[in-house]
Amino acid sequence: MVAATLLRRTPGTLSSALRLHRATAAVATPFVRSLSTHVTNAACEDYEPGFLGSVETFFDRAARISGISENSLSAIKAVDSVLSVKFPVEIDPDNHVIIEGYRAQHSRHRLPCKGGIRFSDEVDLQEVEALASLMTYKCAVVDVPFGGAKGGVKLNPKKFTPAQLERITRRYTMELCQKNFIGPGIDVPAPDVGTGPREMSWIMDTYRQFNPQDVNAAGCVTGKPISQGGVRGRNEATGLGVYYGVREFLHFPEVQKMSGLTGGIAGKTVIVQGFGNVGYWAAKFFYNNGAKIIGVGEHDVSAYDPNGLDIEALFKHRSEKGSFKGFGNAEIIDEPIKILERECDILIPAALERQIGLKNAKHIKAKIIGEAANGPITPDAHDYLVSQGKVVIPDLLLNAGGVTVSYFEWLKNLSHVRFGRMSRKWEEAGKSKLLTLVEENAGRQLTPQERRAVIHGAEEHELIYSGLEDTMIGACEETRATAALKKTDFRTAALVNAIQKISTVTTQSGQMFL
Repeated sequence: MVAATLLRRTPGTLSSALRLHRATAAVATPFVRSLSTHVTNAACEDYEPGFLGSVETFFDRAARISGISENSLSAIKAVDSVLSVKFPVEIDPDNHVIIEGYRAQHSRHRLPCKGGIRFSDEVDLQEVEALASLMTYKCAVVDVPFGGAKGGVKLNPKKFTPAQLERITRRYTMELCQKNFIGPGIDVPAPDVGTGPREMSWIMDTYRQFNPQDVNAAGCVTGKPISQGGVRGRNEATGLGVYYGVREFLHFPEVQKMSGLTGGIAGKTVIVQGFGNVGYWAAKFFYNNGAKIIGVGEHDVSAYDPNGLDIEALFKHRSEKGSFKGFGNAEIIDEPIKILERECDILIPAALERQIGLKNAKHIKAKIIGEAANGPITPDAHDYLVSQGKVVIPDLLLNAGGVTVSYFEWLKNLSHVRFGRMSRKWEEAGKSKLLTLVEENAGRQLTPQERRAVIHGAEEHELIYSGLEDTMIGACEETRATAALKKTDFRTAALVNAIQKISTVTTQSGQMFL
């Protein structure tokens, strides 16, 4: 295989570039990548690898003990293809800006590819490729039959109006449509940093205009509003998956021995870095299940209270004031990354990549670190934390709740029916008949409230929660078993599982021409 760069001029646009990148270990990548921002470098030494380098380092470690051939490993590791576009957008009649966008497809061993689209002025090619790689491994870890992909548009969404963001989103989607980088059976985006249901709705509508004959058009993107074919439970899915994963690990005897923690979530002290969609929902589920949230970090400041923070009150305060400043009796930490160094039982980095590096790893006091963000710990920092007896639950396992429920939404869109619609009343009728027999034999009638609670048929969000919980329990158990078998850490174990599953698919399907 060769690395190729193809430039195309798209009619009616000022500038449009398509770069198709075919990579193998024998061919050096022609792209210069750098991800160098204060936010992602503050905790890291200059010689620590960037985001993509970190992902590849972790992969290489797992590959060495995976039992998979070098040729297969090289093909699995390589990013399959990358779309890079630049296009003009009219801000006002006298002002146009050039927008940069990317979409990377790391692996198409299963289709469609799957991965979010983020809007951030820190987006670059390295970040997109790294996140696409993680998506491949993440899907494999939780047995979601997708390949990995990721997209990004280089902009700060706070600097644009909703109308401007709509034009940018639709134009970016048009580029994906024209280059065959989107479709229910090709590549299915989802929300990420800086995007949400609104943007996903715009993407779906744009795709539908280009593909009016596609009856499954709603499945071209997930994370949509319910009214546009979304699924109940998708908004909180990643945060809920984080909660399920940490809960399961707390039950493992080896984790209890390493951390010194016993029992479940109740009573544990938790610090969450990041209060966006993932961080907020993770904090909410921990809080609702008896944990004490003693710290929450954001991009400007962090809030800390050893007596515990009221998550809903904190969320409301930030929504109204735009900051944690002035919230109750909380200590406000002006250097927000320092919240990671406060003592707690469980630390949840749920912000950006490279938040724990060699500069601050020695100051981490948490007993369990659950990676709700993608790539928050560098390889050297990870090694140090593990050497100190810390339990690190890896991102490719712990934050897979989002893609799991995206899979459920995709299935809903392809089946064109809401989960539970065909079976709920039948289920309730069967339970009602059985309950009547029990009442007759017991000589006692249940109250109407008791009866309703017993015969209640599962609604859509309950089925989604159930499916996600079952998925996370299974993936955690698999990771635990491989860690014990290979005598390695949980991250390496999860990657070994992913590599072996991907290799099985590719070799048995004949896609590996070795």
